[in-house]
Amino acid sequence: MASAMPPLLWSLVELARVRRVDAVSIVVVASIVLTVGATALGGSARMIQVRDALVTGSVGLLFLLSLPLKRPLIFYLARAAMARRTEGGERAYEAIWDQPGVPEAFMFLTWLWGLGLMAQTALLCGLAYVWPIGRYLLLSPVISWAAFGLLFLASFRYMARHPAARAIVGR
Repeated sequence: MASAMPPLLWSLVELARVRRVDAVSIVVVASIVLTVGATALGGSARMIQVRDALVTGSVGLLFLLSLPLKRPLIFYLARAAMARRTEGGERAYEAIWDQPGVPEAFMFLTWLWGLGLMAQTALLCGLAYVWPIGRYLLLSPVISWAAFGLLFLASFRYMARHPAARAIVGR
């Protein structure tokens, strides 16, 4: 619970500073709420092992649930990141949505990350029940970093092969 305070405070400071809630703050706060909720499910060794994986999977599910919306959650996360880097970045980033192929690129990346995060969760939850606790605690961070690395690699590879997707990262 104590470790949740810095990101919560950061989100509140950002809200006070810009007078608007951005996607990054929403995901941070949602992750904290999901973690607290998972903690409330109990404190068995297996539940503690899978708690973080369940939060990651929930974020993946949020990505997939955002697909029917006008713009998927990944668009808002990218826009929030871009707005922090440049003056007027949010307005400029809004304009890229209308470029040919950009909405499809965001949809693909949303599918990729949503399914990837949920697959990571399924793998870690399964391993928590078949591996001894020591092995799980040693290797689950490696699996998580590998999964994130593969998702980033696949995202950058996709953007390199699809010119419209390059607009997502401002290139």
